[in-house]
Amino acid sequence: MGEPPPSTTTKTLPFLVHVLHGRWFSLFASFLVMTGAGATYLFGVYSKDIKSSLGYDQTTLNLLGFFKDLGANVGVLSGLIAEITPTWFVLLLGSGLNFAGYFMIWLAVTNRIAKPKIWQMCLYICIGANSQNFANTGALVTSVSNFPESRGVVLGLLKGFTGLSGAIMTQIYLAVYGNDSKSLILLIAWLPAAISVVFVYTIRKMSLVRQPNEIRIFYHFLYVSVFLALFIMAMTIAQNLVSFSQRAYAGSATVVIFLLFVPLFMAIKEELNIWEMNKQPKVAVDEVKLDNMDNGQDQLVNPSSLELEPKSKGKESCFANVFLNKPERGEDYNILQALLSTDMLILFVATFCGLGTSLTAVDNLGQIGESLGYPTKTIKSFVSLLSIWNYFGRIFAGFVSEILLAKYKFPRPLMFTLVLFLSCIGLLMIAFPVPGSVYVASIIIGFSFGAQLPLIFAIISELFGLKYYSTLFNCGQLGSPLGSYILNVRVTGPLYDREALKELAKKGLTRSAVKELVCMGSHCYRLSFIILACVCCFGATASLILVMRTREFYNGDIYKKFREGAQVVQPKPALPPK
Repeated sequence: MGEPPPSTTTKTLPFLVHVLHGRWFSLFASFLVMTGAGATYLFGVYSKDIKSSLGYDQTTLNLLGFFKDLGANVGVLSGLIAEITPTWFVLLLGSGLNFAGYFMIWLAVTNRIAKPKIWQMCLYICIGANSQNFANTGALVTSVSNFPESRGVVLGLLKGFTGLSGAIMTQIYLAVYGNDSKSLILLIAWLPAAISVVFVYTIRKMSLVRQPNEIRIFYHFLYVSVFLALFIMAMTIAQNLVSFSQRAYAGSATVVIFLLFVPLFMAIKEELNIWEMNKQPKVAVDEVKLDNMDNGQDQLVNPSSLELEPKSKGKESCFANVFLNKPERGEDYNILQALLSTDMLILFVATFCGLGTSLTAVDNLGQIGESLGYPTKTIKSFVSLLSIWNYFGRIFAGFVSEILLAKYKFPRPLMFTLVLFLSCIGLLMIAFPVPGSVYVASIIIGFSFGAQLPLIFAIISELFGLKYYSTLFNCGQLGSPLGSYILNVRVTGPLYDREALKELAKKGLTRSAVKELVCMGSHCYRLSFIILACVCCFGATASLILVMRTREFYNGDIYKKFREGAQVVQPKPALPPK
């Protein structure tokens, strides 16, 4: 009697293990982790509950907002930890910080603990917001390492899901908790933490593999994410216009969750293809020995004629290693070599100007609409437009920059320059508003703001290598909170208050006569946004200098070393019939 055929379980289990250890499933898990990493975008939804429950004034609430931005953008700690610990530890630590920070805020807002001091609330929200850097470092850096030749596309997709994160969690919280915005803080505390814990061991760095159809698979992911973004935008507009029942909210959230899991089926399909390819018999190739054709003897090389290593020139100083003997662009810089390089300094200036002005515009968009006399529903549509076009900017920057780079050697710093000049136009449209211009300005600023981060992260990975990428990309965005603080807190806010005080003086009133300063008219933000446009233009000029410095590097084959060191996965040629 022959052996019984293997059971279905015996066949299925190895394939499931293969899927869970595959890089496509790891990418899908990274999508979900990044979907939970955008809780900072929801601050405007629950900030009113913090203000009313704890009795804060607007100044204190703005202080909380600053510490939120500070925590969200200072990710150097997560990068340094990722250099010496595995990815699962980084994700677990981030989930713990996320839950601890936002859960304490929820306890304070629902009066389950004694009213915290202001510095304690600042600490809680800074810790909670900082957790998204651990998710970024764990998921984003790992995915770029697994798909180095498609890094622009990967960055665009992952940051795109982060851009949609706030809208996705809003749909889920409306379905689960209704309009109880205090419960949104609880959802922010446990949901992203739970996602990281569930997928913590599936997100990891793997050996390099090349697939001929790789870009086509990313386009399929793109189509799903675009459909998801359009659906959420339609639901957001509909929910602002029509009163939804709890059942309708649940239906909307169900569709959102289903669309989030569509990439899972695509990942399983690709892993199945790889599984089938690996099961095909390997074709044996006979070893061929090439002899010297001139004399019929093997060509010999005198070992003494080769110098395998240069003679030692003595121990070099640390100063020389950091400032003088730097690697070529594209090679692996160490952290000090990269941070103290001219390219990184220029990129920091451009980031300070670009992201700083964009964040200032985003934070003041509601107040801008109010000063121009727009109703509340219209102001909400401005915010929705900015959020959706923030997503499209991230996707555009990732996919289009990758295509232009691969086909036409179009340098990514040049696209970054063009994005900053586009942002200048949006800022000027707010400085000199005409009827309906804020709609267009919110689209332009949202698009350019979204496009900047994937481009910055991709440029850093290309110029300074991937060895210390987890630290370098977190250092690369340090200009963002610094620019936001100076341009928003020190420039835009005081200029707005000055215009409001001028209006009070015309009415014969003093500051003590009103509860809060409110300015109405197109002049309220004119001077501040002219300054912002000039700063952004300066950043674009700095980026143009980087374009000139790196033009030869981008004219070459910057991904050659990854192709040479990668294993190629493709169908084996069919054997001829016997």
